[in-house]
Amino acid sequence: MRILAAVDKFRGTATAHEVAAAIGDACWDLGHEITEVPLADGGEGLLEVFGGPNRSNRVTGPLGTPVDAGWRIDGRTAIIEMALASGLTIAGGAEQNRPLDATTAGVGELIIAAVAAGARRIIVGLGGSATTDGGLGAVQAIGSPGRIAGIDLLVACDVTTVFADAAPVFAPQKGASPAEVKLLQRRLESLAQQYLDDYGVDVSALPGSGAAGGLAGGLVALGGRIEPGFSLVADEAGLHDALEHCDLVITAEGHLDAQSFEGKVVGGVAELAAARQLPVAIICGIADADVADRLPTIAIADRYGIDRALREPRRCITDAARELISQHSSR
Repeated sequence: MRILAAVDKFRGTATAHEVAAAIGDACWDLGHEITEVPLADGGEGLLEVFGGPNRSNRVTGPLGTPVDAGWRIDGRTAIIEMALASGLTIAGGAEQNRPLDATTAGVGELIIAAVAAGARRIIVGLGGSATTDGGLGAVQAIGSPGRIAGIDLLVACDVTTVFADAAPVFAPQKGASPAEVKLLQRRLESLAQQYLDDYGVDVSALPGSGAAGGLAGGLVALGGRIEPGFSLVADEAGLHDALEHCDLVITAEGHLDAQSFEGKVVGGVAELAAARQLPVAIICGIADADVADRLPTIAIADRYGIDRALREPRRCITDAARELISQHSSR
């Protein structure tokens, strides 16, 4: 058989490349062909999918202190992962974050660095942010739309939250108290009007503009455009062509839940495969009960125990892939 491994990362235990390679090990063991297509939904892990960083710049971190942020440039295309410049992890998590102060300035600085390096197309992956500044830090760091004139600025995200709703939807996860959430929402409402006045762009009701605390909206105000993260990555990674040359698709992610089928990698892969009448199976770390039976699925924490799944994720994924392939072969 020709098997396609079109997979997301297992956050904290295995990158998308490692997950795909683990499925590949099972295919080689069983004598099948394998095509490995690591994927992301536009959030954390985007840079790794495209080969990891090959540049690094010291930029303003989310709480104002300098950080060294990796990014990538291939030819005229740059890949920036906002979490590496303005991420919640850099801020020390929700407990140490200062939600009212957290800034996206570092993202804007990376965009300017990419332009200076010759990029004419820039993909910014959102997710894992510490910020709810509406992208103001990034906008101020860039300075004016003229500095990125002629640049194809793509904003990859996997949410449809509108601009001011970024505060009530996401800010509590970043350490904001109820009072701070209300203040942040008022700030975003005011900022949306400012963007309209300054740049003639109304981001207030734009689906996805609230991603990364409104960074998506700020970049759109300067001329960027929002793209569904999975679709953008799938196009870049050659997923559509790979689907034309396989007999079985195995997709994967760390936590399978209802959101997995709403703009995430697993749902996107399953939808594209179904359109081609291709069988699909899923490997995950854990699976919520309401979706565990939607497709043939093995949750490695359930099958092999949580301790082994955390200690030996690649071996568990290989074992799970071997079982799924054998089940499909016997039909």
